[in-house]
Amino acid sequence: MFDNIADLIDKIRLGEDSYLELKEVRFAGQKVSAPHRDSLADELAAFANSRGGVCVLGVDDTREVLGIPLERLDLVEDFVRQICLDSITPPLTPVIERLTLPGTAGEPLPVLKLDVSGSIFVHRSPGGYFHRVGSAKREMAPEYLARLFQQRSQARIIRFDEQTVPGASLDDLSDVLWQRFASPRVQDTREVLLDKLAMARPDADGTLRPTIAGVLMASADPRRWLPNAFIQAVAYRGTEVLPQGDAAYQLDAQDITGPLDAQVLAACHFVRKNMLISASKDVGRHDLPQYDLTAVFEALVNAVAHRDYSIHGAKIRLRMFADRLELYSPGAIPNTMTVDSLPYRQAARNEAVTSLLAKCQVPEADKAFSGRSAMMDKRGEGVQIILDQSERLSGLRPVYRLVDDSELLLIILAAKPLVAED
Repeated sequence: MFDNIADLIDKIRLGEDSYLELKEVRFAGQKVSAPHRDSLADELAAFANSRGGVCVLGVDDTREVLGIPLERLDLVEDFVRQICLDSITPPLTPVIERLTLPGTAGEPLPVLKLDVSGSIFVHRSPGGYFHRVGSAKREMAPEYLARLFQQRSQARIIRFDEQTVPGASLDDLSDVLWQRFASPRVQDTREVLLDKLAMARPDADGTLRPTIAGVLMASADPRRWLPNAFIQAVAYRGTEVLPQGDAAYQLDAQDITGPLDAQVLAACHFVRKNMLISASKDVGRHDLPQYDLTAVFEALVNAVAHRDYSIHGAKIRLRMFADRLELYSPGAIPNTMTVDSLPYRQAARNEAVTSLLAKCQVPEADKAFSGRSAMMDKRGEGVQIILDQSERLSGLRPVYRLVDDSELLLIILAAKPLVAED
Protein backbone atom coordinates (compact mmCIF):
# COMPACT_ATOMS: atom_id res chain seq x y z
CA MET A 1 0.00 0.00 0.00
CA PHE A 2 2.99 2.29 0.67
CA ASP A 3 5.46 2.26 -2.20
CA ASN A 4 8.64 2.42 -0.14
CA ILE A 5 9.99 2.71 3.40
CA ALA A 6 10.27 6.50 3.15
CA ASP A 7 6.54 6.73 2.40
CA LEU A 8 5.78 4.44 5.35
CA ILE A 9 7.92 6.52 7.71
CA ASP A 10 6.15 9.68 6.57
CA LYS A 11 2.76 8.07 7.19
CA ILE A 12 3.78 6.89 10.66
CA ARG A 13 4.85 10.45 11.53
CA LEU A 14 1.37 11.66 10.59
CA GLY A 15 -0.31 8.98 12.71
CA GLU A 16 -3.07 6.43 12.27
CA ASP A 17 -5.79 6.94 9.67
CA SER A 18 -8.19 4.88 7.55
CA TYR A 19 -5.30 2.90 6.07
CA LEU A 20 -2.75 2.73 8.91
CA GLU A 21 -2.78 1.02 12.32
CA LEU A 22 0.19 1.02 14.73
CA LYS A 23 0.72 -1.63 17.42
CA GLU A 24 3.36 -2.00 20.13
CA VAL A 25 4.53 -5.59 20.68
CA ARG A 26 5.15 -6.89 24.20
CA PHE A 27 6.04 -10.32 25.53
CA ALA A 28 5.37 -12.45 28.60
CA GLY A 29 7.99 -15.16 28.61
CA GLN A 30 7.85 -16.95 25.27
CA LYS A 31 4.41 -15.61 24.37
CA VAL A 32 3.16 -12.39 22.76
CA SER A 33 1.17 -10.51 25.40
CA ALA A 34 0.37 -7.43 23.30
CA PRO A 35 -1.37 -6.74 21.05
CA HIS A 36 -4.18 -8.95 22.33
CA ARG A 37 -4.99 -11.59 19.71
CA ASP A 38 -8.71 -10.78 19.54
CA SER A 39 -8.04 -7.06 19.23
CA LEU A 40 -5.54 -7.58 16.42
CA ALA A 41 -7.97 -9.93 14.66
CA ASP A 42 -10.67 -7.24 14.81
CA GLU A 43 -8.29 -4.63 13.36
CA LEU A 44 -7.17 -6.83 10.45
CA ALA A 45 -10.71 -7.93 9.63
CA ALA A 46 -11.83 -4.28 9.68
CA PHE A 47 -9.24 -3.47 7.01
CA ALA A 48 -10.35 -6.43 4.88
CA ASN A 49 -14.01 -5.40 5.20
CA SER A 50 -13.09 -1.88 4.07
CA ARG A 51 -10.59 -0.90 1.37
CA GLY A 52 -7.57 -2.52 2.94
CA GLY A 53 -4.79 -1.09 5.03
CA VAL A 54 -1.46 -1.59 6.75
CA CYS A 55 -0.78 -2.57 10.35
CA VAL A 56 2.77 -2.02 11.61
CA LEU A 57 3.81 -4.13 14.60
CA GLY A 58 6.62 -2.58 16.60
CA VAL A 59 5.39 1.03 16.58
CA ASP A 60 3.22 2.39 19.41
CA ASP A 61 0.28 4.79 19.07
CA THR A 62 2.53 7.75 19.96
CA ARG A 63 4.32 7.01 16.64
CA GLU A 64 7.53 5.92 18.36
CA VAL A 65 9.34 3.03 16.69
CA LEU A 66 10.05 0.52 19.47
CA GLY A 67 10.90 -2.43 17.26
CA ILE A 68 10.69 -6.18 17.83
CA PRO A 69 13.70 -8.16 19.11
CA LEU A 70 15.30 -9.80 16.08
CA GLU A 71 15.27 -13.24 17.68
CA ARG A 72 11.49 -12.96 18.26
CA LEU A 73 10.40 -12.00 14.76
CA ASP A 74 9.52 -15.62 13.95
CA LEU A 75 7.42 -15.86 17.10
CA VAL A 76 5.46 -12.71 16.25
CA GLU A 77 4.96 -13.74 12.63
CA ASP A 78 3.61 -17.14 13.73
CA PHE A 79 1.32 -15.30 16.19
CA VAL A 80 -0.10 -13.19 13.34
CA ARG A 81 -0.60 -16.12 10.98
CA GLN A 82 -2.37 -18.13 13.67
CA ILE A 83 -4.74 -15.23 14.35
CA CYS A 84 -5.53 -14.84 10.65
CA LEU A 85 -6.31 -18.55 10.32
CA ASP A 86 -8.09 -19.27 13.62
CA SER A 87 -9.70 -16.00 14.73
CA ILE A 88 -11.02 -14.59 11.43
CA THR A 89 -13.72 -16.19 9.27
CA PRO A 90 -13.10 -16.61 6.36
CA PRO A 91 -9.35 -16.61 7.12
CA LEU A 92 -7.11 -13.77 5.96
CA THR A 93 -3.76 -14.02 4.21
CA PRO A 94 -2.06 -10.63 4.67
CA VAL A 95 1.30 -9.94 3.10
CA ILE A 96 3.77 -9.97 6.01
CA GLU A 97 7.00 -8.05 5.43
CA ARG A 98 10.01 -7.66 7.72
CA LEU A 99 11.48 -4.17 7.71
CA THR A 100 13.80 -1.99 9.74
CA LEU A 101 12.71 1.52 10.71
CA PRO A 102 14.80 4.17 12.46
CA GLY A 103 14.30 4.40 16.23
CA THR A 104 14.48 7.56 18.33
CA ALA A 105 18.28 7.61 18.15
CA GLY A 106 18.28 6.69 14.47
CA GLU A 107 19.20 3.05 15.05
CA PRO A 108 17.51 0.49 12.73
CA LEU A 109 14.85 -1.50 14.57
CA PRO A 110 13.02 -4.56 13.15
CA VAL A 111 9.24 -4.29 12.66
CA LEU A 112 6.56 -6.33 10.89
CA LYS A 113 4.39 -4.71 8.24
CA LEU A 114 1.05 -6.44 7.65
CA ASP A 115 -0.52 -5.46 4.33
CA VAL A 116 -4.23 -6.36 4.16
CA SER A 117 -6.13 -5.99 0.89
CA GLY A 118 -9.80 -5.11 0.69
CA SER A 119 -11.53 -8.48 0.44
CA ILE A 120 -14.09 -10.07 -1.85
CA PHE A 121 -15.58 -11.69 1.28
CA VAL A 122 -17.10 -10.30 4.49
CA HIS A 123 -14.93 -11.30 7.46
CA ARG A 124 -16.03 -11.97 11.03
CA SER A 125 -13.58 -11.57 13.90
CA PRO A 126 -13.99 -12.30 17.65
CA GLY A 127 -15.73 -8.97 18.31
CA GLY A 128 -18.18 -9.32 15.41
CA TYR A 129 -18.17 -7.61 12.00
CA PHE A 130 -15.96 -4.50 11.88
CA HIS A 131 -14.97 -1.95 9.27
CA ARG A 132 -12.51 0.93 9.31
CA VAL A 133 -13.79 4.44 9.97
CA GLY A 134 -11.00 7.00 10.11
CA SER A 135 -8.30 5.81 12.51
CA ALA A 136 -10.51 3.33 14.37
CA LYS A 137 -12.45 0.15 13.78
CA ARG A 138 -16.21 0.29 14.20
CA GLU A 139 -18.73 -2.52 14.45
CA MET A 140 -20.97 -2.45 11.40
CA ALA A 141 -24.58 -1.44 11.89
CA PRO A 142 -27.03 -4.18 10.78
CA GLU A 143 -28.18 -2.28 7.71
CA TYR A 144 -24.57 -1.54 6.64
CA LEU A 145 -23.62 -5.19 7.15
CA ALA A 146 -26.61 -6.33 5.10
CA ARG A 147 -25.58 -4.05 2.23
CA LEU A 148 -21.99 -5.28 2.39
CA PHE A 149 -23.08 -8.92 2.26
CA GLN A 150 -25.22 -8.09 -0.75
CA GLN A 151 -22.43 -6.21 -2.49
CA ARG A 152 -19.95 -9.04 -1.93
CA SER A 153 -22.25 -11.92 -2.84
CA GLN A 154 -23.47 -13.40 -6.07
CA ALA A 155 -26.81 -11.65 -5.48
CA ARG A 156 -25.42 -8.25 -6.39
CA ILE A 157 -26.26 -6.60 -9.71
CA ILE A 158 -22.66 -7.14 -10.79
CA ARG A 159 -22.27 -10.91 -10.72
CA PHE A 160 -19.72 -12.42 -8.40
CA ASP A 161 -17.40 -13.50 -11.21
CA GLU A 162 -17.36 -9.91 -12.55
CA GLN A 163 -16.28 -8.50 -9.19
CA THR A 164 -12.82 -6.96 -9.10
CA VAL A 165 -10.06 -8.72 -7.16
CA PRO A 166 -8.47 -6.40 -4.58
CA GLY A 167 -4.69 -6.24 -4.79
CA ALA A 168 -4.53 -7.73 -8.31
CA SER A 169 -3.31 -5.73 -11.28
CA LEU A 170 -3.60 -6.28 -15.02
CA ASP A 171 0.06 -7.31 -15.04
CA ASP A 172 -0.92 -10.33 -12.93
CA LEU A 173 -2.76 -11.73 -15.96
CA SER A 174 -0.66 -13.77 -18.37
CA ASP A 175 -0.36 -12.16 -21.80
CA VAL A 176 -0.53 -15.58 -23.48
CA LEU A 177 -3.70 -16.52 -21.57
CA TRP A 178 -5.73 -13.35 -22.19
CA GLN A 179 -4.53 -12.80 -25.76
CA ARG A 180 -6.09 -16.11 -26.84
CA PHE A 181 -9.49 -14.40 -26.50
CA ALA A 182 -8.51 -11.51 -28.79
CA SER A 183 -9.93 -11.34 -32.31
CA PRO A 184 -7.29 -10.94 -35.03
CA ARG A 185 -9.71 -8.59 -36.83
CA VAL A 186 -10.08 -6.15 -33.91
CA GLN A 187 -7.08 -4.26 -32.59
CA ASP A 188 -8.26 -3.47 -29.07
CA THR A 189 -5.85 -2.37 -26.39
CA ARG A 190 -5.36 -4.74 -23.46
CA GLU A 191 -7.53 -2.57 -21.23
CA VAL A 192 -10.41 -2.34 -23.72
CA LEU A 193 -10.38 -6.05 -24.54
CA LEU A 194 -10.29 -7.17 -20.89
CA ASP A 195 -13.16 -4.85 -20.06
CA LYS A 196 -15.22 -6.14 -23.01
CA LEU A 197 -14.66 -9.73 -21.87
CA ALA A 198 -15.52 -8.90 -18.21
CA MET A 199 -11.99 -9.98 -17.29
CA ALA A 200 -11.33 -6.54 -15.81
CA ARG A 201 -13.46 -3.81 -14.29
CA PRO A 202 -12.80 -0.44 -12.58
CA ASP A 203 -12.72 -0.75 -8.79
CA ALA A 204 -14.21 1.75 -6.34
CA ASP A 205 -11.26 4.10 -6.93
CA GLY A 206 -11.50 3.86 -10.72
CA THR A 207 -8.43 1.60 -11.11
CA LEU A 208 -8.93 -1.12 -13.73
CA ARG A 209 -8.35 -4.46 -11.99
CA PRO A 210 -8.81 -8.11 -12.98
CA THR A 211 -12.15 -9.65 -12.14
CA ILE A 212 -12.63 -13.06 -10.61
CA ALA A 213 -13.36 -14.38 -14.11
CA GLY A 214 -10.12 -12.75 -15.27
CA VAL A 215 -7.90 -14.46 -12.71
CA LEU A 216 -9.73 -17.78 -13.18
CA MET A 217 -9.12 -17.82 -16.92
CA ALA A 218 -5.96 -15.77 -17.44
CA SER A 219 -3.67 -16.27 -14.45
CA ALA A 220 -1.22 -19.13 -14.14
CA ASP A 221 -2.52 -20.01 -10.67
CA PRO A 222 -5.84 -18.51 -9.52
CA ARG A 223 -5.18 -19.82 -5.99
CA ARG A 224 -3.14 -16.68 -5.32
CA TRP A 225 -6.46 -14.84 -4.94
CA LEU A 226 -8.98 -17.69 -4.62
CA PRO A 227 -7.14 -20.34 -2.58
CA ASN A 228 -9.70 -23.06 -3.29
CA ALA A 229 -10.04 -22.55 -7.05
CA PHE A 230 -8.59 -25.94 -7.90
CA ILE A 231 -9.64 -29.58 -8.37
CA GLN A 232 -8.60 -32.06 -5.72
CA ALA A 233 -8.37 -35.43 -7.48
CA VAL A 234 -7.88 -38.76 -5.69
CA ALA A 235 -8.02 -42.33 -7.02
CA TYR A 236 -8.76 -44.94 -4.33
CA ARG A 237 -7.90 -48.61 -4.39
CA GLY A 238 -11.29 -49.95 -3.29
CA THR A 239 -14.85 -48.72 -2.95
CA GLU A 240 -14.39 -46.71 0.26
CA VAL A 241 -12.08 -44.05 1.68
CA LEU A 242 -10.48 -46.52 4.07
CA PRO A 243 -7.01 -48.06 4.46
CA GLN A 244 -6.94 -51.68 3.31
CA GLY A 245 -4.40 -53.70 5.23
CA ASP A 246 -0.82 -52.87 4.34
CA ALA A 247 -1.69 -51.64 0.84
CA ALA A 248 -1.90 -47.92 0.18
CA TYR A 249 -5.57 -47.01 -0.08
CA GLN A 250 -4.82 -44.08 -2.40
CA LEU A 251 -3.53 -45.08 -5.81
CA ASP A 252 -3.01 -41.53 -7.03
CA ALA A 253 -3.66 -37.99 -5.83
CA GLN A 254 -3.21 -34.59 -7.42
CA ASP A 255 -4.19 -30.99 -6.73
CA ILE A 256 -4.99 -29.75 -10.23
CA THR A 257 -4.32 -26.04 -10.67
CA GLY A 258 -4.00 -23.44 -13.42
CA PRO A 259 -6.61 -21.59 -15.50
CA LEU A 260 -9.99 -23.34 -15.56
CA ASP A 261 -9.66 -24.88 -19.02
CA ALA A 262 -6.28 -26.37 -18.08
CA GLN A 263 -7.83 -27.77 -14.89
CA VAL A 264 -10.56 -29.54 -16.89
CA LEU A 265 -8.11 -31.13 -19.31
CA ALA A 266 -5.68 -32.17 -16.57
CA ALA A 267 -8.55 -33.76 -14.63
CA CYS A 268 -9.60 -35.69 -17.77
CA HIS A 269 -6.05 -37.01 -18.09
CA PHE A 270 -6.15 -37.99 -14.41
CA VAL A 271 -9.33 -40.03 -15.00
CA ARG A 272 -7.95 -41.65 -18.15
CA LYS A 273 -4.73 -42.58 -16.38
CA ASN A 274 -6.47 -44.13 -13.37
CA MET A 275 -9.52 -45.85 -14.87
CA LEU A 276 -9.41 -49.52 -15.81
CA ILE A 277 -9.87 -50.71 -19.38
CA SER A 278 -11.06 -54.24 -19.97
CA ALA A 279 -10.87 -56.10 -23.27
CA SER A 280 -12.75 -58.77 -25.20
CA LYS A 281 -11.06 -60.81 -27.93
CA ASP A 282 -14.03 -62.80 -29.16
CA VAL A 283 -14.10 -61.02 -32.51
CA GLY A 284 -10.96 -58.95 -32.69
CA ARG A 285 -10.05 -56.77 -29.73
CA HIS A 286 -12.72 -54.59 -28.12
CA ASP A 287 -11.73 -52.21 -25.31
CA LEU A 288 -14.24 -51.18 -22.67
CA PRO A 289 -13.21 -48.23 -20.45
CA GLN A 290 -14.82 -47.71 -17.06
CA TYR A 291 -15.99 -44.21 -17.99
CA ASP A 292 -16.99 -42.35 -21.12
CA LEU A 293 -14.43 -39.55 -21.31
CA THR A 294 -16.77 -37.24 -23.22
CA ALA A 295 -19.19 -37.46 -20.29
CA VAL A 296 -16.34 -36.89 -17.82
CA PHE A 297 -15.21 -33.84 -19.82
CA GLU A 298 -18.73 -32.36 -19.78
CA ALA A 299 -19.06 -33.00 -16.05
CA LEU A 300 -15.75 -31.26 -15.30
CA VAL A 301 -16.56 -28.28 -17.55
CA ASN A 302 -19.91 -27.88 -15.76
CA ALA A 303 -18.17 -28.10 -12.38
CA VAL A 304 -15.63 -25.33 -13.03
CA ALA A 305 -18.17 -23.17 -14.89
CA HIS A 306 -21.06 -23.35 -12.43
CA ARG A 307 -19.50 -23.86 -9.01
CA ASP A 308 -19.97 -21.13 -6.43
CA TYR A 309 -16.63 -19.35 -6.08
CA SER A 310 -17.97 -17.15 -3.27
CA ILE A 311 -17.95 -20.09 -0.82
CA HIS A 312 -14.67 -19.81 1.05
CA GLY A 313 -12.90 -23.08 1.79
CA ALA A 314 -14.78 -25.17 -0.80
CA LYS A 315 -13.05 -26.83 -3.73
CA ILE A 316 -14.08 -29.19 -6.52
CA ARG A 317 -13.39 -32.77 -5.46
CA LEU A 318 -12.91 -35.58 -7.95
CA ARG A 319 -12.92 -39.06 -6.38
CA MET A 320 -12.36 -42.28 -8.27
CA PHE A 321 -13.26 -45.60 -6.67
CA ALA A 322 -13.16 -49.15 -7.99
CA ASP A 323 -16.86 -48.98 -8.92
CA ARG A 324 -17.70 -45.29 -9.41
CA LEU A 325 -16.53 -41.73 -9.99
CA GLU A 326 -17.75 -38.94 -7.70
CA LEU A 327 -17.55 -35.25 -8.55
CA TYR A 328 -18.40 -32.69 -5.86
CA SER A 329 -19.03 -29.11 -6.99
CA PRO A 330 -19.43 -26.31 -4.37
CA GLY A 331 -22.73 -24.45 -4.34
CA ALA A 332 -26.45 -25.15 -4.52
CA ILE A 333 -28.16 -25.39 -7.90
CA PRO A 334 -28.66 -21.83 -9.24
CA ASN A 335 -31.98 -20.06 -9.45
CA THR A 336 -35.10 -22.26 -9.23
CA MET A 337 -33.58 -25.35 -10.82
CA THR A 338 -33.78 -28.75 -9.13
CA VAL A 339 -31.78 -31.96 -9.46
CA ASP A 340 -34.59 -33.42 -11.59
CA SER A 341 -34.71 -30.43 -13.93
CA LEU A 342 -30.94 -30.30 -14.62
CA PRO A 343 -31.18 -32.09 -18.00
CA TYR A 344 -33.96 -29.80 -19.21
CA ARG A 345 -33.17 -26.31 -17.97
CA GLN A 346 -30.25 -23.94 -18.29
CA ALA A 347 -28.89 -21.40 -15.80
CA ALA A 348 -25.45 -19.86 -15.40
CA ARG A 349 -24.15 -18.78 -12.03
CA ASN A 350 -20.95 -17.38 -13.57
CA GLU A 351 -21.89 -15.80 -16.90
CA ALA A 352 -18.48 -14.25 -17.56
CA VAL A 353 -16.73 -17.56 -16.91
CA THR A 354 -19.13 -19.54 -19.13
CA SER A 355 -18.76 -16.97 -21.91
CA LEU A 356 -14.97 -17.26 -21.77
CA LEU A 357 -15.05 -21.07 -21.72
CA ALA A 358 -17.27 -20.97 -24.82
CA LYS A 359 -14.57 -18.89 -26.56
CA CYS A 360 -11.70 -21.06 -25.28
CA GLN A 361 -10.34 -23.50 -27.85
CA VAL A 362 -9.63 -27.14 -26.99
CA PRO A 363 -6.05 -28.09 -27.97
CA GLU A 364 -5.92 -30.43 -30.94
CA ALA A 365 -4.37 -33.21 -28.84
CA ASP A 366 -7.29 -33.13 -26.40
CA LYS A 367 -10.24 -32.93 -28.80
CA ALA A 368 -10.90 -36.64 -28.29
CA PHE A 369 -12.24 -35.74 -24.84
CA SER A 370 -14.82 -33.25 -26.08
CA GLY A 371 -15.56 -33.96 -29.71
CA ARG A 372 -15.74 -30.20 -30.34
CA SER A 373 -13.42 -27.25 -30.77
CA ALA A 374 -14.48 -25.10 -27.78
CA MET A 375 -14.36 -25.94 -24.08
CA MET A 376 -18.04 -25.18 -23.53
CA ASP A 377 -21.16 -25.51 -25.61
CA LYS A 378 -23.68 -22.94 -24.38
CA ARG A 379 -26.66 -24.84 -25.82
CA GLY A 380 -27.22 -26.51 -22.45
CA GLU A 381 -26.71 -30.09 -23.65
CA GLY A 382 -23.94 -31.02 -21.22
CA VAL A 383 -26.02 -32.76 -18.54
CA GLN A 384 -27.92 -34.83 -21.10
CA ILE A 385 -24.61 -35.92 -22.65
CA ILE A 386 -23.31 -36.94 -19.21
CA LEU A 387 -26.41 -39.00 -18.48
CA ASP A 388 -26.84 -40.62 -21.90
CA GLN A 389 -23.20 -41.39 -22.72
CA SER A 390 -22.50 -42.86 -19.29
CA GLU A 391 -25.63 -45.00 -19.33
CA ARG A 392 -24.84 -46.23 -22.84
CA LEU A 393 -21.44 -47.45 -21.62
CA SER A 394 -22.29 -48.94 -18.22
CA GLY A 395 -26.02 -49.59 -18.50
CA LEU A 396 -26.46 -47.48 -15.33
CA ARG A 397 -27.79 -43.93 -15.18
CA PRO A 398 -25.55 -41.38 -13.35
CA VAL A 399 -27.03 -39.80 -10.24
CA TYR A 400 -27.08 -36.14 -9.17
CA ARG A 401 -27.57 -35.30 -5.49
CA LEU A 402 -27.64 -32.04 -3.56
CA VAL A 403 -25.62 -32.30 -0.34
CA ASP A 404 -26.75 -30.00 2.51
CA ASP A 405 -28.00 -27.45 -0.04
CA SER A 406 -24.39 -26.39 -0.51
CA GLU A 407 -22.73 -28.93 -2.81
CA LEU A 408 -23.79 -30.73 -5.99
CA LEU A 409 -22.64 -34.35 -6.21
CA LEU A 410 -22.50 -36.31 -9.46
CA ILE A 411 -21.99 -40.08 -9.27
CA ILE A 412 -21.02 -41.90 -12.48
CA LEU A 413 -21.05 -45.67 -12.07
CA ALA A 414 -18.23 -47.63 -13.68
CA ALA A 415 -18.83 -50.03 -16.53
CA LYS A 416 -18.38 -53.67 -15.50
CA PRO A 417 -15.35 -55.34 -17.11
CA LEU A 418 -15.92 -57.68 -20.05
CA VAL A 419 -13.04 -60.01 -19.16
CA ALA A 420 -9.84 -59.67 -17.22
CA GLU A 421 -7.25 -57.93 -19.31
CA ASP A 422 -4.18 -59.97 -20.30
